[in-house]
Amino acid sequence: MKLRLHLSRVMHPVTVIVFPSSCRLCGRALEDPKEKIICTRCLDRVEVHHGPVCPICGRFYHQPAAAGHPCGHCLERPEPFSRHRSLGPYSGRLKEIILLFKYKGCEVLSQPLAAMVYEHLASDGFFDGLDFIVPVPLHRKREKQRGFNQAELLGRALSDLSGVPLLPGILIKVRNTPAQVSLEAAEREMNLRTAFTVSKAGKINGRTALLVDDVFTTGSTLRECAAELRRAGAREVRALTLARAV
Repeated sequence: MKLRLHLSRVMHPVTVIVFPSSCRLCGRALEDPKEKIICTRCLDRVEVHHGPVCPICGRFYHQPAAAGHPCGHCLERPEPFSRHRSLGPYSGRLKEIILLFKYKGCEVLSQPLAAMVYEHLASDGFFDGLDFIVPVPLHRKREKQRGFNQAELLGRALSDLSGVPLLPGILIKVRNTPAQVSLEAAEREMNLRTAFTVSKAGKINGRTALLVDDVFTTGSTLRECAAELRRAGAREVRALTLARAV
């Protein structure tokens, strides 16, 4: 019921005429005017992680006794962000929806995805005290090829839901790096060094930012972006992704 309320705040029935009349995942007819691309039934089948997580990096725990304790990685290597959270594992329905959103031109899926992650995290105060939302940027050539930045679309929908201002363009990707997907963890970190910079650092000095991206794989992209925001003077950086690779 809450998800439908959040969806009604970001999705407008008048646009239904331009979308397919059946769900791209299950083929069921889209009868509700608020349904876009994906039916409500498939959205309800997204696996959301409700169990304990590392309070810093958001690693999923499957033992209740681990709740509240930082994971070994965070104990050994402090993160540049104060906390990171994801909606669920990068698998099943959630992975299918993200792939449609990111690679099949289904930009409107930013709205139900944002609604799900907002509903999941808002009750825990995750959005409290934020000054602005910063999307992880694409290099201008990559964004031109794709036609949009999925993190910016997600950030804009989250801004609409939370009332936290979006600051697109404050974080810039200045180096067009090779795709991360085929690289190991250490290679990913090397690949991203000096790839990002902050414009107009005065806007973030002493402020709290929420860094938004689609998928947390090794965390290299979020770490580099968060570190750059901190170097530019941000007081705190939190991070949010739709899914986490497990």
